[in-house]
Amino acid sequence: MNIQNKKRIHLIEDEADISKLIQYNLSLEGFDVICSYSGEEGLKSIELFNGDLILLDLMLPGIDGLQLCRKLKEHKNTTNIPVIMVTASGEEEDIVKGLELGAEDYITKPFSPKVLIARVKTALRRSEQSATKKDDVIEIRELLLHPGKHEVLISGEKVNLTPSEFQILHLLSRRPGWVLTRSQIVDAIRGEGYAVTDRTIDFQLVGLRKKLASVAEDIETVRGIGYRFRE
Repeated sequence: MNIQNKKRIHLIEDEADISKLIQYNLSLEGFDVICSYSGEEGLKSIELFNGDLILLDLMLPGIDGLQLCRKLKEHKNTTNIPVIMVTASGEEEDIVKGLELGAEDYITKPFSPKVLIARVKTALRRSEQSATKKDDVIEIRELLLHPGKHEVLISGEKVNLTPSEFQILHLLSRRPGWVLTRSQIVDAIRGEGYAVTDRTIDFQLVGLRKKLASVAEDIETVRGIGYRFRE
């Protein structure tokens, strides 16, 4: 990875030993890593230097990881930067909340540096593909979905979706009538091997349907299998 193409990663982690370990391993892979040790410090750092990806510990002093994730996804300058949550075991509720807020992925402590690096590279690759993808606009009844603009309109009114909600809607609506299982949805939008429960996908669909108003009924639950967009 040459200097011109070096990807910048913001690491927000209050445990110094873990921060140093992550920084060391990512630096070996050619990434430029900027470390912050609190939510406030991380937010200022991202505002100053921007970045290509954020590694975010959920248990932070001051502004915690979920609050910071919400701020990042609500701001137009940072909403498209992928966020990988770093969590302790047993924090499933926080993981679900983070995914609902728009985080792309998570990794649970303790973790293998090799696994972390693989997750980082996958998230960056997916982000680049999303930015350059030129899929056709989808128009079905009241729904208009523009992948290039990352925009959804319902009866001409813009609907604000999290990155995960947008990906799920895009996946289902471009194949009307096809039934997709929860595991297929996870594999398609996050890559194979992503450790997440069926409950997480159900939770995302609940939030998505609430935002889609009249189009919500087009997303059908196929009992015992998964979901489909009505033909």
